[in-house]
Amino acid sequence: MKNRILLLFAVSGLIASASAQSDFNRFTYNFGGGLSIGRGDVASFVGNSPFGVVGGGMNFGRMFGVDAEYMFYDLTFRPGVIQSQNLHGQSGHMQSVSLDGVVNVPRHLFKFGAYGIFGLGFYDRTVSVPSRLLTSGTIYQPAWRWWDLTWNNNIPGTFLVQQTMSSNSKVAGGFNYGAGVTYPLNYLHNSKLYVEWRYHRAYQSDDKTIVMPITVGLRW
Repeated sequence: MKNRILLLFAVSGLIASASAQSDFNRFTYNFGGGLSIGRGDVASFVGNSPFGVVGGGMNFGRMFGVDAEYMFYDLTFRPGVIQSQNLHGQSGHMQSVSLDGVVNVPRHLFKFGAYGIFGLGFYDRTVSVPSRLLTSGTIYQPAWRWWDLTWNNNIPGTFLVQQTMSSNSKVAGGFNYGAGVTYPLNYLHNSKLYVEWRYHRAYQSDDKTIVMPITVGLRW
């Protein structure tokens, strides 16, 4: 009789454990996009900008997980900057890949959930203009810093040598952190609408690239 009772408790424990595990997805996926707020050079040259993000990861439990994400961020300069700094035909973007840790708040407010996120990654910032020749003595413009040009520190505002301005990419390491709120969607299996704020900082050699994307998207 005692053995049967012990067996019953063991089976009940396994069922309860399986039920608890069903409260979260083992593998997660997300995609979203929105408008990002620029800081530093991004604020000066680009302003606020659209972006998109997609990711996937794994939950270790209901509280902790990891997520790998790819972000594409538009870096088209503002019309006033293009006009005043002679950058007609300019285009640009930043791509990033990051590995993030996710901490889910264990309690919900009604159906709303919350989480925090922190990660490290690589950021590839690219800008381009139609190829043009810059002669010695050309006046240096602030936004041209992203093209990694050579200029004479002894003569502020002029270039040291004749050179070509076309496209330039800089890859750097960086970090991100942020937080988000989720809401389950009953009509999409195991899906959640999420709204998230993040802070990204990349350490390019010419200066830091700082963006703060606000994302609206879906998680599974």
